[in-house]
This record gives sequence, structure tokens and C-alpha cells, in this order.
Amino acid sequence: MSSTSRPRLIVLGQGYVGLPLAMRAVEAGFAVTGVDTDLGRVDALSSGISFVEDVADSQVADALATGRYAPCSTLDGIDGFDYAIISVPTPLRETLPDLSYIESAARTLGAVLRPGATVVLESTTSPGTTVEVLVPILETVSGLSAGCDFHVGFSPERIDPGNPDWTFRTTPKIVSGIDDASLAEVTKLYDALVDVTVPVAGTREAELAKLIENTFRHVNIALVNELALAAHDLGINIWQALEAAGTKPFGFMKFLPGPGVGGHCLPVDPSYLSWEVRRKLGRSLRFVDLANEVNEGMPEYVVRRLEALLNDESKAVRGARVLLVGLAYKADSGDVREAPAVRVARILAARGAVVTAVDPHVSDRDWPAGVARAELDDATAAEADVAVVLTMHSDVDLSALCGRLVLDTRNVVDEGSRVVL
Repeated sequence: MSSTSRPRLIVLGQGYVGLPLAMRAVEAGFAVTGVDTDLGRVDALSSGISFVEDVADSQVADALATGRYAPCSTLDGIDGFDYAIISVPTPLRETLPDLSYIESAARTLGAVLRPGATVVLESTTSPGTTVEVLVPILETVSGLSAGCDFHVGFSPERIDPGNPDWTFRTTPKIVSGIDDASLAEVTKLYDALVDVTVPVAGTREAELAKLIENTFRHVNIALVNELALAAHDLGINIWQALEAAGTKPFGFMKFLPGPGVGGHCLPVDPSYLSWEVRRKLGRSLRFVDLANEVNEGMPEYVVRRLEALLNDESKAVRGARVLLVGLAYKADSGDVREAPAVRVARILAARGAVVTAVDPHVSDRDWPAGVARAELDDATAAEADVAVVLTMHSDVDLSALCGRLVLDTRNVVDEGSRVVL
């Protein structure tokens, strides 16, 4: 532990995961250095401006006012730390996991790593990354030995943007370590930050647990998406069928169809698991592969349904004025990472449609090129040949769509001239 009165925590990555974590750590009494390579993001945070909807500007300002939150782009001048948490992106590049951000973070921390410190990886990744990738880099750069000189663990992030009920603090936190001493230190860290910690045997179990959580959702969403396609062709109302099935009080969990999956987890995490099994065991995870195929095909299916609606009106997609309602990947969030609505917009634009979208949560910085921005009112709705509801935000009033031609992928528009997915 540091000789200073407060434990020193470095959080690498100040995005949707790292920033809420950093704010909670300041609240819990830590002295926090928040590191991000995006200079614009660092400048905004230094001015008390948040770009994450779950973190208010006032929270950042209050954290800065304590003198215990320092956003920066490098660790220059840092002479050590007690704890460090890595919450950097782990994207897929041409279907292959990209661990370069983790590797870079490990090299950065290794340069300031001191005996007694604890490093925790939160970034979603394939089982074995903590031991096989993170630890060797930390040891090489620092000249220290993991488990002997410093502690290492893995604790998967469980941030759910836009969820007011389950926050970073209230969501149970899985914790793990490369040995018993590391597990004890990782547990101690998160016990100070969250209400409930859930220790597991090792880092591989914790890494796999995160992938299981999102693969479960991914596969079940794919199931209801495929059922929705079949139900439409059979002339069956999938929404009523799912609502009826959902009344069963045991043995069933209701998932709903939609235009696809998005965000930093569902389109990516199952592929990490599938890649690891294929790499180490030489076989595929067939459920994951099928789920990928179904969910990745949903934006194209939405466009095909839209083309059919326009055709019934004797109109072509080329030149049609299409209004998209919702661009973010989930309700009440501005996150457009891997958002299926953005893919729908791009497909329509490529086919010559004039695309306008409504989404008060998505910033101008993240707004897709070639898509006009509008508010949802009677005039906007009247100008459109057809509207498509892709994401339903609680603060968007859909009354202007009543009585108009609408493809409703979320089953949220009042009865009228609408067609459900």
C-alpha cells in the first residue's frame, strides 16, 4: 500500500467502462489517475465535461474538485501506484481478436510498476489472456515477478449503459487472481467499490464467465430473431406468442426480436469465445456461429422488409425518404458501437434512399455520415415515405407516427398504418 493516506489507483481507459469506475473510486476515497489516449476526451474531462451518459458533468466536476481525480493521456511523472485497472477496448479485426490495447496498457503500467502493487484486467477477452498476455509483458517491462513481487487479477466489466437500476456499484462483481494472494488483493479493491464481490477459482474462469453471460444473450436473441422471420412467413404474430410464453413463471426467459445486436459486447464477445475454442481445440462453437449468422443478417432483413413495404406503395428504395427512429444500439443510450440501426442506415444510403434519423441521445461526434438529423414531429413524419423504428428511447414521443406507414421492429408504435417486424 502507498505510504500516502489514500490508495493510488490508475484506470487505463476513460470510456463507458473506465469513467464510471473512476468516478466511483474517487467517491470511495481513492486518488485516481484516469488515463486515455484520446486527447479530446482528456481535455473534456479536465474541464468537467462527461461524454458518458451514465456520468453527469457534475460528477466529473465534483471529482476534480476533490483533487483526487486527474485525467491525463500518459503516465509521465507517475512514480508508482497501489492498484491499476485496465479497461481498454478489445475489438475484433477481420474476425480476429485485437489485444493491442491490452498489450500497450501492460507496457505502460510495467514502466511504473512497483513491488506490492496490484494490476487488474477488466477488458473482455478470451480465456487465458491475463496469464498468457498481460503477465509476461508486465514482468518483462518491470523486471518484477507476478505473484511474488506484485499481484494480478481479472474482473470482467458489467457496465450496462442507460440502466438506472444496476450501476457499477450495485452490480455484483466477479473477482479473480493468479494466486490466492492476488485474489485477496483484487477482492479487497472491489470490496471498497461495489456492494457484492463474487470470487472465482482463477482468471480463466472469470474470463470465461463474462463470455458465457453475453453468449447466452446473443444465442437467445438470435433464436427469437429467427423465430420472428419464420413467424412472419407463417402469418403468426411473434410478439403475441412471446408475450404469452412469457407468462410461464418457470423454465422460460423472454427475449425479444429486433433489427440485430450492437454495443461493445454482444457482437464481439461470443466471437472471442468461438475463436479461442477453434484456436486451442480445433473445433467450432456451432451455436455461436449460427447466432452470428442470424443476428448479423437482421439489418439486411429489415431493409428487405422496408423494400417490400415501399413496393406495395409503388415506390422504389432509390429516392425514397426514409425516417429512422433510434440509432443507438440500445434504449436510453447514445452508444452507436456496432449498432444495427447504423448498418440499416448505411445499406439504405447505398441503395439510394434519402435517410433522416431521430436520436436525441447520439452526439454529433458519433452521428453517421450521410444521414440527416431531425426531431420527431408531425412535419418530419409527414415528409417521410416510410418510418422505421429501430431503437425505442423512453424520451421519444412516437405519436407523430400514428396513422403513417411504419416498419416497427420493436412493437412500440400504436396501432395504425404500421407493420411489425
